[in-house]
Amino acid sequence: MPEHLALLRRRFWFEAALATATGLLFVVTLFWHDWLELFGLDPDGGDGSAEWLIVAVLGVICVTSTLWARHEWRRAAMDTA
Repeated sequence: MPEHLALLRRRFWFEAALATATGLLFVVTLFWHDWLELFGLDPDGGDGSAEWLIVAVLGVICVTSTLWARHEWRRAAMDTA
């Protein structure tokens, strides 16, 4: 086990989990647009614009949290060097 894993803060694990969850929801929403209607939600009246907005927002959150997690990972690796 690499030494820097012990130096990872909770922040890394939160960011990695957020990136994973939003990445999965991004893919699900990208290929299955009407999953939102399963919960009785139809904010756009059926035209699909809300789903594309959700895809965009999830994509941005996924990329951002991935970059933050990468930064934390590299910080921990540098602390052991």
